[in-house]
Amino acid sequence: MIRIRKRNRDRSKLALHGLRAATTRPVAPAPAARPGGHPWADGLSDVSIAGDPLAFPHLARTDLPAHPTTVAEYARLVREIAADRDRWEPLVHYDALTRWYARLETGPGCEVWLLSWLPGQSSGFHDHGTSSGVMTVVRGELVERSLTHTGEGSRDLRPGGQRVFSPGYLHEVVNASLEPAVSIHLYTPGLTEMNQYGAAVVPEQHPQTSAEAH
Repeated sequence: MIRIRKRNRDRSKLALHGLRAATTRPVAPAPAARPGGHPWADGLSDVSIAGDPLAFPHLARTDLPAHPTTVAEYARLVREIAADRDRWEPLVHYDALTRWYARLETGPGCEVWLLSWLPGQSSGFHDHGTSSGVMTVVRGELVERSLTHTGEGSRDLRPGGQRVFSPGYLHEVVNASLEPAVSIHLYTPGLTEMNQYGAAVVPEQHPQTSAEAH
């Protein structure tokens, strides 16, 4: 009769115990919510708008429909998020020193940000590199100033309207009112580049398009 050595059985037990330990290891607790805020609000400043999507569980939702692929679908997504005030309103925060950001959603080919603006706060003239975008105001009022080879334009941005822009579009957004404002911005692909320009810049003569969406 072949005898099984005891130490082999012990090794099997140890291996099984290690497997159980690995599969039952406790998960680190979620970060505590900021007083009056949302536990997953990743408030960021102008100089730090990137983050690890895996750090935010709400970005890993599996109940979302197929991701949008057209301008109309991106605009519809922004309208749906803007209409869901319970989703974004608890995240709103104002920073006296700079505009404030919270990433609301990321998915294949796009990301969505919530921005707040105190009176006088401005983005400065900038473009978004190779990204296109959709933006809408959900609280207050903003002013957009755009620059093209044909000159400078200006328009008021109020809740209910949308702005759609293509790569290379050069503009500035500013809160010129006396009340705080909040806006939602979608970028596709996700924003990796934001080039700042002086106010007196004259853009090169290449297509820069934007449009109103309703």
